[in-house]
Amino acid sequence: MYEKRSLKFPCILLSEGIGEHSLLELKEGYRYYYGRSKRPIPLIPKFHYPPGRVSLVGSCNGFICLLNDSMYIEKHSVYISNPLLGEYFEVKLPEREISVNQVTYGFCFSEVSREFKVLRLVVREHIHVSELKIYTLGVGEKWRNVGEIPCPTRYKFGQVIVNGALHWMYHEENDKIYSFDIETEKIKSLPAPPGLGTPPWILKLAEVGNCLCLTDDKSRWSANIDIWWMKEYGVAESWTKDTIMVNSLPRAFNRFNINPILIWKDGEILIQSFRCLASYRPESKRFIWVKVYGDVSVATRYIPSFYSLKTIMGENFQVTNVYPKTKIL
Repeated sequence: MYEKRSLKFPCILLSEGIGEHSLLELKEGYRYYYGRSKRPIPLIPKFHYPPGRVSLVGSCNGFICLLNDSMYIEKHSVYISNPLLGEYFEVKLPEREISVNQVTYGFCFSEVSREFKVLRLVVREHIHVSELKIYTLGVGEKWRNVGEIPCPTRYKFGQVIVNGALHWMYHEENDKIYSFDIETEKIKSLPAPPGLGTPPWILKLAEVGNCLCLTDDKSRWSANIDIWWMKEYGVAESWTKDTIMVNSLPRAFNRFNINPILIWKDGEILIQSFRCLASYRPESKRFIWVKVYGDVSVATRYIPSFYSLKTIMGENFQVTNVYPKTKIL
């Protein structure tokens, strides 16, 4: 019942700081832009996260992956959680490796095998290739070594999943988009929109409406911001461009931090900029404020799930539960 409801009323996971999260359910008929008394009410379960500086790695089908103390390669932890049920467990990491320059994680779900996977990319000092290991939830506690992968180092996987693949961009290339096929575990590249002159670290990749979406904020002197859409996956000629005039942005929006999140009522695009949310109407090219309680530092599309982590890991698997007396069926 809730899976059907979530298709009509999408949810987003709001982060108000490191380790502080809440859920916001967007109802189509609600007038979000009217006064203080008409603000949407976020659903706030008692999230039970591990202590420390916890950041979001990714979200898939109601489960989220969290990283603790990411700035320290020698000492960090990875967790899988169902925040709605207050459950989490710590993923057993490989033994400490020497000569490691960087460790990056990703989280994804295969629609074919119905498996959740944690990706661990290790970049070694003075080596220009990366080593990829994969941990599959519910299949033992061992990491599989996929081996060296032929793609640039020093990047983050991000949370952009389209067409069964996880996507990211390298910070020194603006003509390629890299993808990891979640089922086959193969890596390939896709063409970026043609003629991009913007430095790659300014470009922002996202999944919006099951399409690859690329936001080009251009330069500070440009009068517009381009949002590119890959209408047909993998086809370079299918990239189409929408243009947002800078002078149409809400006053509190920062033009260099425009992040599309999802498409909702009447084709509007929910967009985040720093601590603000707004709904963009492509036909009229107008923005409408979406008022929420508190400050929003990160907003991510989230599909809540009532499945326990034990449905994946096994009934005898030990998970931490903030509701110890609740029987989860």
